[in-house]
Amino acid sequence: MDGAPEAELAKLRRRHDRNMRAAHAKGYLLGICSMLRPGDFVIDCGANVGDVTAPLAATGATVQCFEPDPYAFGKLTRRFANTRNVRMDNAAVGLRDGTIELFRAAGFDEKPKGNSVRSTTLSGGRGVSEAQEDKVSVRLIDFIAYLKKRISAHGEIAFLKMDIEGAELEILEAMETERLFDSIHCTIAETHERKFRALRPRFRALKERIGAAYKPEHVNLDWI
Repeated sequence: MDGAPEAELAKLRRRHDRNMRAAHAKGYLLGICSMLRPGDFVIDCGANVGDVTAPLAATGATVQCFEPDPYAFGKLTRRFANTRNVRMDNAAVGLRDGTIELFRAAGFDEKPKGNSVRSTTLSGGRGVSEAQEDKVSVRLIDFIAYLKKRISAHGEIAFLKMDIEGAELEILEAMETERLFDSIHCTIAETHERKFRALRPRFRALKERIGAAYKPEHVNLDWI
């Protein structure tokens, strides 16, 4: 190991850091699941093929999934077709109702399952193709309006998970302004500042404000 080139050592460090983040995220999710009960309501934004949906649904809680990519949504619906407590919506979440372009990873068709996790409604991201053949028009829902309606009708939401490839920034900022975190028992999000360099100052500022206002077990923007 002492003679290993510096580049190889750096690669090993990055792999170790990824494995540690993945283990932390898995443990955090298991802790959340241990507290969920039948009758709880949880939301999975960016459900992809359902790898987070599955343990959430196993608790008996009602799971509302939002997944915009048609490929991933097809896998999701087949996986949970007979799971009565899972609701699935083929839509992106944002700050308005309508339609929006979904940008996919370059070379999406070569490895659709792996690449579908990188689909995003934001242009300009690292590794994201803006070629017309790599775009797909998808339905967009006003997530702030959805949350307000849900909370008004049913009270507190037990859990919200958000992994939507950069589009989380403006939603989280709006949730902060509207104080919607107060009505969600636990919110976790994977933020994507590494993917969108221009957005890094806003992500940094948001994390500082959220960290000062909420305990990490209430709002965690460093889930992964």
